[in-house]
Amino acid sequence: MASTLCAPCHHHHRSYYTSRQRRRRSRGCPSPSTAAASGPAYSTTGRPSGLNTTRDLYFHPTFIIRGSRVSYSSMDVAQSKQGPDHLLVLVHGIMASPSDWTYGQAVLKRRLGDGFFIYASSSNIYTKTFDGIDVAGRRLANEVLDVIWKTAGLSKISFLAHSLGGLFARYAISILYSMETKDTGQSCTAITTGGSGKSECNSGLGAIAGLEPINFITLATPHLGVRGKNQLPFLQGLSFLEKLAAPLAPLVVGRTGAQLFLTDGEPSKPPLLLQMASDHQDKNFISALAAFKNRILYANVSYDHMVGWRTSSIRREKDLTKPSLRSLNGYKHIVNMEYCSPVSSDGPHFPSQAARAKEAAQSRPNKENTEEYHQMMEEEMIHGLQRVGWKKVDVNFHTALWPYSAHNNIHVKNEWLHNAGASVIAHVAESIKQQESRKYFPANL
Repeated sequence: MASTLCAPCHHHHRSYYTSRQRRRRSRGCPSPSTAAASGPAYSTTGRPSGLNTTRDLYFHPTFIIRGSRVSYSSMDVAQSKQGPDHLLVLVHGIMASPSDWTYGQAVLKRRLGDGFFIYASSSNIYTKTFDGIDVAGRRLANEVLDVIWKTAGLSKISFLAHSLGGLFARYAISILYSMETKDTGQSCTAITTGGSGKSECNSGLGAIAGLEPINFITLATPHLGVRGKNQLPFLQGLSFLEKLAAPLAPLVVGRTGAQLFLTDGEPSKPPLLLQMASDHQDKNFISALAAFKNRILYANVSYDHMVGWRTSSIRREKDLTKPSLRSLNGYKHIVNMEYCSPVSSDGPHFPSQAARAKEAAQSRPNKENTEEYHQMMEEEMIHGLQRVGWKKVDVNFHTALWPYSAHNNIHVKNEWLHNAGASVIAHVAESIKQQESRKYFPANL
C-alpha cells in the first residue's frame, strides 16, 4: 500500500516559554524529584528550530528495568561503565503494571541493540491510574527525572505507551519540556523566513528532561477521549449505554473517568483533554509533542473493546475508510500506514457555546446535548493535535485466534494469550531503529 511522506512545513512565529531546570550533578543542583515538585521556572525566548548539539554514542548491553524504580546499586553498575545513550520509557495502561511490557521489553532489547536503556514505568500501577491523567502524568514525569538523574551518559529520550499510558506520557512531557539541553546548556534559536512571519521547522524544537526527544509512540491510546459513538466499543454504539457511561465513569475509575468523558472541571473551563491539545497556561503540551523527531499512532481498526479507531488515530468519522484485510510490508496485522502532514491552525478554542454545552452534558445529560458537546470538543481537539505531523499505523487482528483481545494484543500483554501482536512490536522496533537516521516530522505551531 502506497504511503506519502509529508511535505516540509512552516509554522507561525510566536514566543515560547522555556524551562531552565537543570540536573547536572557537577553544579550541585537539587535532586530531580525536588525540582519537579517545586515546578519549573520559565523565561521568554525566541522560537526554536533545532538542537545544535553533538552526541557521543556509547556501546554497552541494553539495561532493562521493570516492576520497580531503579535502585542506586543498579545505577552504580551502569555508571561505572560507558552505557547506552538513548532512554526508552515504556508506559502501561489502565489497571496495569510494568509486567504488561515483559514480552515487549525482551523483543525491543534484542532488536534495538546496545544503545538503548529500556525502562518500564511503575509509578502508576493498577488503581493509581484512576487518580487522574494530570496526577499520573506528574508521577511519570518525576519518575523519568529520577531515572535520568541516576543514569550517566543519556542524551536521547523516547516514549512508547499503551492505551491510557499515552495520555499520561503526553501530560508528563509537557512538564519535562524545555528549550535547553542538559549537557550543553544551549537554547534553541529561531530561523525566520524573510518577510513571511513564519519559522521553518527543519530540526529539533527543544528538549525533554534535558535530553534530545526522538520518538513518541502510542498504541491504542484514546487521544480524543472515549465519549461519542463507538469511542468505547464495548458499549456497542448503543446511545442509552453511552449516555449512562459518562456519569458512571467517575464512580468506577475516579477522576480519570471524568477526564476521558470530557466532563471534568467547572462548566466554564475546558476539559483537560482539550487543554492538552494546545500549550495551556504553564504546560507546553503541543510544543513538547513537536519536539520529538517522530510521532506514531498505532490504532486498532476493529475488535478493540476499549478504545475506538477514531480516537486512537486522531481522525474524524468521515476520514475512516473500510479497513484493509491485507498485511503491509510483511508485518502481519499491520494493514495501513499513513503520513499526515501538519495542518496550520490557531489552536483549539472553548467558546461560550461549548461551556453551555458542557454544563448541559454534566447536569442534564441526554442524547442531543451530549452529542453536541462531544462533536464540538472532538473537532477542537483535532484542530490542536493536527498541528504536528503524525505517522498513523492501522492494525487489524481479523485473522488472529482471539481478535477481540485486540486491545491487549497490540502490545502483547501476555506472550501466550496475546502473541498475535508480535508483528506490531516488531514494527515498532523497526520504526525506532529507522528513526535514528531520519529527519524530523514537521509541525505547524
